[in-house]
Amino acid sequence: MTKIAVFGAGSWGTAFSLVLADAGNDVALWARREEVVEAINDRRENTDYLPGVELAPSITASTDPEKVAAHADVVVLAVPSQSLRENLTEWAPVLPEQATLVSLMKGVELGSLMRMSEVIQEVTDGPGDRIAVISGPNLAREIARREPAASVVACVDEDRAKHLQALTHGPSWRPYTSVDVLGCEIGGAYKNVVGLAVGMAVGLGFGDNTTASVITRGLAETARLATAQGANPLTLMGLAGLGDLVATCSSPLSRNRTFGERLGQGMTTADIYATTRQVAEGAKSCKSLLELARRTGVDAPIAEAVDAVVDGKMTALDMMNSFIARDTKPELH
Repeated sequence: MTKIAVFGAGSWGTAFSLVLADAGNDVALWARREEVVEAINDRRENTDYLPGVELAPSITASTDPEKVAAHADVVVLAVPSQSLRENLTEWAPVLPEQATLVSLMKGVELGSLMRMSEVIQEVTDGPGDRIAVISGPNLAREIARREPAASVVACVDEDRAKHLQALTHGPSWRPYTSVDVLGCEIGGAYKNVVGLAVGMAVGLGFGDNTTASVITRGLAETARLATAQGANPLTLMGLAGLGDLVATCSSPLSRNRTFGERLGQGMTTADIYATTRQVAEGAKSCKSLLELARRTGVDAPIAEAVDAVVDGKMTALDMMNSFIARDTKPELH
């Protein structure tokens, strides 16, 4: 059995551990808190993040990074994107030198404006062709229930992507390969921002016409930024683009859509943070994605408005009205 280390025992890290175990791998899962480790090892359940889901015997947990990483052929990183650099700086010395490093994270780092694969490469000071990303319409709770799903395994080294594809293909999980790491990462990060905007529309009581309009214009905004950065535009039409966007914007299981709904209902960002331990990546990444768009010279009205609402500088209703009031133009402008 191939040993795979997963750093991050939140809902997505735990759900992906199930994907890996179902595909026949031996999984070592790192968790920060001892009580989470004990629940996984003793009760076969992550009671904090995926209560009621039985974990396979081939999944073990520890708070010791060195023990988790030892002899791993693949290291999967599944922590909140804005905490990756701090965590990975601590873990990097114990990671096997030849292991493939896989990012499950969807965000752009504040300040540096780096994608997660770029942060991994900088912190580990290793070659970019050992870093892969996995992205797609993968809501953790549905994955944990073994509902059929597909995703994209992207790496600039196509052979490495194919190897990861083989390691992750299981009874309910179908992976496709790509070499467009940039496109997959921009698609994954930006869909969270669009999910916040759609959630606000839902929270305000608007219906399907409004949400479909925001989704479609959000996809156009995502594609503008990704292709300006050098991505393949077809990536944004695939699982890591449109697929992920639809899942995030359509499902009440989405943290970002739920966060947006609460903003639309009048809660402040501080109020929402005080009531949940789950991280809505879009609430952080909207600022870095907006800065990345400005640096690239790309018009990003949705990211700009979402950032203003998250910061308390605009209401959700004002955001929706601002979209309608914008100057008219051709759709394919």
